[in-house]
Amino acid sequence: MSLAIRCKNVTKQYEHFTLDHLNLEIPNGSIVGFVGENGAGKSTTIKAILNLVHPEEGEIQVLGEDSRDLSREVKERIGVVFDGCKFPQGLKCKYVDSIMRGIYSSWNSQVFRDYCRRFGLEGNKTVKELSRGMKMKLSIAAALSHGAELLIMDEATSGLDPMVRDEILDIFLEFIQDERHTVFLSSHIISDIEKIADYVAFIHKGKLLFMEDKIRLQEEYGLLSCSKQEADGIDPAYVAGRRENAFGCTLLIRNRGDFRRSFHKETDPVSLEEIMLYTVKGGRR
Repeated sequence: MSLAIRCKNVTKQYEHFTLDHLNLEIPNGSIVGFVGENGAGKSTTIKAILNLVHPEEGEIQVLGEDSRDLSREVKERIGVVFDGCKFPQGLKCKYVDSIMRGIYSSWNSQVFRDYCRRFGLEGNKTVKELSRGMKMKLSIAAALSHGAELLIMDEATSGLDPMVRDEILDIFLEFIQDERHTVFLSSHIISDIEKIADYVAFIHKGKLLFMEDKIRLQEEYGLLSCSKQEADGIDPAYVAGRRENAFGCTLLIRNRGDFRRSFHKETDPVSLEEIMLYTVKGGRR
């Protein structure tokens, strides 16, 4: 399996936070949702991948090259969108084309203009006159107009209304139809990840807890409601999380097929959000 991004034992220390020996592999031709609560390490990871912060330990490869020394050719194959538009606030939208044409040798003005028309971006409006959603569309139009093969998105859909988010997610799905293309999307909006991701990487307090195929996650995990006494009798190897209340227990069960055969009990379907909550707050074992 070829990789768009490979992080090996990446460690970045701050006074009150540590990205702790992160090992993460992003397969080519996939959409990977990078999830976790605010402050979990998503942005730090992305900045390390883009060589905007420098880890104390570990190695990062992007499109086959060391992230600390990317060639111009590889940089042009990467499109990046952060949470918030980075173009100057007084810049008119129509001038983004000429500026970016001077930066990227692979810049395609026709593709950019087509995206602007599709998004309803008015050329004579300045960036500061755009709504948050339109600013994000401008950033995405720029990221998609220089032949990028890898899109890295840091909370690109946060704070947007559901209609705009849905439109942007559809664009990512269109982009990934080319098997050479890859999307690495950090978000705390789990419904967005459930809609489009092939894989889910979950980071918590600087540690990667899992990186799994999304469908496999939803097939392999289930919820079991039972009494506390019944819960105590279940093999802990099957229990990924446990939450108790006055009426009994709810367990997050892993390997639900084996569990069903061993204990003759059915489990209920589980969402990605529930897997995350039970894993972190339900006593991960």
